[in-house]
Amino acid sequence: MQTPTFDTHGLDTATATQRLKSDGPNEVPEKPFSFSQAVLKRLWEPSAWILEAALLLEIFLGKTIQAGFILIMLLFAAIDGAIQSRRATTVLTSLAHKLTPTAAVKRDGHWQQVPAKDLVVGDLVSLNRGDLIPADAQLLTDPLDVNESSISGESAAVTHQPDQTIYAGTEVLSGHALARITATGTRSRAGKTVSLVNQSAAPGHLQVLLGKIIGYLAILDTVLAVILIAVAIWRGENLIDMLPFLAMLFIATIPIAMPSSFAVANSVEAKQLSKQHVLVSDLGGIQEAANLDLFLVDKTGTITANRPTVVSFTNLSTIADETVIRLATAATDSRNASVIDQAIQAYLNDQHLTAFSQEQFVPFDPATGYSRATVTWQNAPTTVRLGGYTRLVKLAKTAPQTNVDFSAGRTVAVMVNDAVAGVFVLQDQPRADSAAAIQTTTSRGVKVIMLTGDNVQTAQAVAQQVGLTGDVVTFDHLNQVDDLHALAGIADVVPENKLAVVQRFQQLGNVVGMTGDGVNDAPALKQAEVGVAVANATDLAKRSAKMVLLTEGLTPLADILDSGHRVYQRMMTWTITKLSRTAELTMLLTFGYLALRFIPLELNAMILVAILNDVVTLVLGTDHTITTKRPENWNLRRLSQLAGVLAVTWTVVGLGLMAWLHGQGFTAGQLSTALYWYLITSAMLTILMTRTPGLYWRSAPSSAIVTAITGNLVLTLILALAGWGVTAISWQLLGGVLLLVLVLSVLLDLVYVALQRHLFTA
Repeated sequence: MQTPTFDTHGLDTATATQRLKSDGPNEVPEKPFSFSQAVLKRLWEPSAWILEAALLLEIFLGKTIQAGFILIMLLFAAIDGAIQSRRATTVLTSLAHKLTPTAAVKRDGHWQQVPAKDLVVGDLVSLNRGDLIPADAQLLTDPLDVNESSISGESAAVTHQPDQTIYAGTEVLSGHALARITATGTRSRAGKTVSLVNQSAAPGHLQVLLGKIIGYLAILDTVLAVILIAVAIWRGENLIDMLPFLAMLFIATIPIAMPSSFAVANSVEAKQLSKQHVLVSDLGGIQEAANLDLFLVDKTGTITANRPTVVSFTNLSTIADETVIRLATAATDSRNASVIDQAIQAYLNDQHLTAFSQEQFVPFDPATGYSRATVTWQNAPTTVRLGGYTRLVKLAKTAPQTNVDFSAGRTVAVMVNDAVAGVFVLQDQPRADSAAAIQTTTSRGVKVIMLTGDNVQTAQAVAQQVGLTGDVVTFDHLNQVDDLHALAGIADVVPENKLAVVQRFQQLGNVVGMTGDGVNDAPALKQAEVGVAVANATDLAKRSAKMVLLTEGLTPLADILDSGHRVYQRMMTWTITKLSRTAELTMLLTFGYLALRFIPLELNAMILVAILNDVVTLVLGTDHTITTKRPENWNLRRLSQLAGVLAVTWTVVGLGLMAWLHGQGFTAGQLSTALYWYLITSAMLTILMTRTPGLYWRSAPSSAIVTAITGNLVLTLILALAGWGVTAISWQLLGGVLLLVLVLSVLLDLVYVALQRHLFTA
């Protein structure tokens, strides 16, 4: 190999510090969240256009009071959405700052890992397969295949040769090379250090189901609106007077706050998880954790400590032991040493030996199963390979004779030229907390299956040590297993097998979680509903995963499950309440109009109902929850049944109340205010009922929920008694309606709890 024509020593710390101070960090200050722009954005979208059209119509008709209430509704919806968007953005930005790539940099003559934001022009960096290129750089040594889709939009790999420029934010698909940083921060082509946080993830299972239900409600509203218009035409009534109400009918159905409500509920838990050393890179992973029922766990680094040590070395050649060990160590990576590399390097040091100097080096590639180095030995160039015994034996001219106990631990072979020269046996003990963490996880109804590249005997021994029950089979024999859920582990798994394993269990109906750390794990991490990258994972694995562990082991899995269940419970409260309230409101208005010949709820009251109900959704993310010990099941039919029981019951009683009020001679305005009070009180009690799987009076909500509900009730009482914006009614009528709602809520809650237990335990 020719002597490099560039400086191989890198920068010294003093120079790097001075350049970082003068040039600034390798990042661009993110554009601050603009509250005013967020509000304006929500004033210019289809749902806002309906309200704006109703506003213009009321102004045209000279109804200034009604126009004022519509304006309040319009501004509230926009400000509400902006507030929730700001909360979610704040958390995501905070996580993005914590979850940034690192780079292998040579400083003061030594290779070290530094945050990508601390890179400066002139830094010498080492790039491997799976790295995210942290800044613009000049390629120095070898070709690299790079995915530049993040800056060019083209998915095809681009091959860069030495002396060419590679760009920040792109991914190294294959190759291993040195590069010199040429531009950082705003001066780089990408303009910023790439974030590993996914802020535009696809919707999760629950959001997809909600979208379908909202679609059904929109159909219901359309049918009811057609009925209202047809009846109005038949009766010869003024259609223009009905248009604002029809607009509000659809506004009540459209879940304007749904996207931001999901984002806020997830971001609240993401912030909590970050305190427990779990960084969330995709908010959708939190809600998916609620119905996680299978977790595929890497043995190395998750169940075990990922600190393997060499426990024995067997020489299979006529070369001296010391020479084989020195040759083997020459095939390890001195820049980005893996734990296997570190173990063999430590074994060399324990023998007080020094490795041969690398003249050429190709790091470990899962596709080949080994790393490769060229050294000079006995005055001749010698090729040394370090990797899996089975892979190297296939390359050898003759199979070696060996008495190595391959069940004693993980085996790593060394091949000198065309002969397998020796075998290292490494052992990696289970972490002290693995057995307890697995027991906790399985007690939550989540099956844990270990994945490992080790042989069956080694994998079975580790499985027994940590309490995993069942057999261990090889990946090749997976198709011969009748009940995959009875397995304790799958052995002889190479990284590219993991995607097939995840897909196999998903086809069986499982919601799958998975841990991974390498480049080849990325597709499986992305495929799994809850992909988790471990602490030492590559940047590409972290980008593909939905969560990143900052500590080793399985203990954080319980925290992830808890967060998922809390989000699930809060979203169930929002969902069922929203669906039942919407159906209740639309049916009361439609059937009330058909029976009474006038719309029974004034526009002002209708807007107040919408605003006050959304006030509570602002604080749902803070609510106390009761997490279950089993995977949740997001089922469209069951959700519809729960919401339907509430909606139909409240509607039937509401229609009875309207009929009684009309029969007693109350005016249309008084009837409207009484119905407004009924809708608010029934909505608040519905929230209390749906926020807990048990009887609502036995579970205390958060102080924010109590404050929001109390504020709604007090404000509605004041408006109804004083006649501000609505027709005044007596305190006797208000008390009577409240008593009716309270009694009905107790009876309805008994039915709701029983139905919920039946549906979700069937």
